[in-house]
Amino acid sequence: MIIVTGGAGFIGSNLIRGLNRSGRDDIVVVDNLASADKFKNIVDCTIYDYVDKQAFLESLLNSSIKSDIEAVFHQGACSDTMETDGRYMMDNNYEYSKHLFQFSVEQGIPFIYASSASVYGGGQVFTESPENERALNIYAYSKLQFDRFVRRKMVDVDSQVVGLRYFNVYGPGESHKGRMASVAHHFYLQYTTGGHVRLFEGCDGYHDGEQKRDFVWVGDTVDVNLYFLDHPDVSGIFNVGAGRSETFNAMATAVINHASGERRSTGQMVDSGLIRYIEFPQSLAGKYQSFTQADVSALRSSGCDVEFKSLDEGVRLYLETVRSEQRDND
Repeated sequence: MIIVTGGAGFIGSNLIRGLNRSGRDDIVVVDNLASADKFKNIVDCTIYDYVDKQAFLESLLNSSIKSDIEAVFHQGACSDTMETDGRYMMDNNYEYSKHLFQFSVEQGIPFIYASSASVYGGGQVFTESPENERALNIYAYSKLQFDRFVRRKMVDVDSQVVGLRYFNVYGPGESHKGRMASVAHHFYLQYTTGGHVRLFEGCDGYHDGEQKRDFVWVGDTVDVNLYFLDHPDVSGIFNVGAGRSETFNAMATAVINHASGERRSTGQMVDSGLIRYIEFPQSLAGKYQSFTQADVSALRSSGCDVEFKSLDEGVRLYLETVRSEQRDND
């Protein structure tokens, strides 16, 4: 039996499909469907059972969970970087994760969990080392604090523990995330509904739309998770990114080109009004990562050889999936 928390979410649902493709359907999904539309992410998945997040926590605390669990993929979290309720964030992302960690360790079960590149904050070095970690918001702090907890505990743990610091993941299954969905998702919606894409003006020394992120196709994050499932002897905290940064202009250009079926340069799109720049919001001042680029040396040293898709290839796959889903719903 495999547990996937956050299984109805973005990466979780894609992970379940990956497990299905590998022949696994003995999957228990743990999630909170208060936002009912998330069910659409798993309606085509084959699973053994669904358990509400709170009921699952209660069974953890009273030790009533079955012991025939092979692995725990902990993907569930509140990922809203604008959340201001620190107590909720720490309870949801930190305390809940500690309970899962303790259960997995006591049972000797591999524990593979989602961390985040947000732990690096506004830094310029993205190597999995404490001196590079500087959270800019409570979401990032909740993730960083759990990584710190894991580091302290791992020295006395014999079973597998893996933390995956996801960089900017995009792909199908993220529409329920609203404002926290990827820029690829937002750019596609903006273009198909309004005929143009809006990017931030320059900030932190970057020109308009030239802020850079390490964008990751969700299918590649799935392959990394499955690699560690197949290699239970490997533990640690690892960056999950392409190892290269791309500008927001490049992402917008790829989305528009694949959505329109044409091939135009960023400059041509700016000149024609397809790409427009808006004022950088003051609410994000001091909380925004203008640059990220994963150092994947540790990931490669673990033996993981997943090849990360180029930005253009990942966007092509994304929009093919989106258009296929739209045709199915027509």
